[in-house]
Amino acid sequence: MTMRIGIGIDVHPFAEGRKLVIGGVQIPGYKGLDGHSDADVLLHAVSDALLGAAALGDIGLHFPNTSQEFKDIDSMILLRHVGKLLEKHGYQTVNVDAMLLLEEPKIAPYITEMRKNIARCLGVEIGTVSVKATTNEKLGYIGREEGAAAHAVCIIRSL
Repeated sequence: MTMRIGIGIDVHPFAEGRKLVIGGVQIPGYKGLDGHSDADVLLHAVSDALLGAAALGDIGLHFPNTSQEFKDIDSMILLRHVGKLLEKHGYQTVNVDAMLLLEEPKIAPYITEMRKNIARCLGVEIGTVSVKATTNEKLGYIGREEGAAAHAVCIIRSL
């Protein structure tokens, strides 16, 4: 059995007139993130970590922002596709650990649902998925609430 590690990082600016979707959860009362898809910064970082671990490129390769097919698409659809792609190449997700960086909103009330969404998309137990969040202590673009970022690491194993 071969074990591989991947890392993913994603950043999106906030934009008026968009829904805020993080980890597949729509969070009411806040501006959304701008992007070609639903701009789910968390799921994009997780997808990139998994693709990187399997040496299968990144989400830009598989879901280009030049394609109308992916315009405003739900990123849970993309993550499910990544999970199937890993399986097709003989890999299984062992665990995912993700960190959100944003000043607002506070995401503690949504973390369990985010973990469930990621686990469901990848066909793994919720206990193998960790989601955490931190602020940027008012520093930089995150601190000024201009955008949000997410980092994710994962381990996959060969089947």
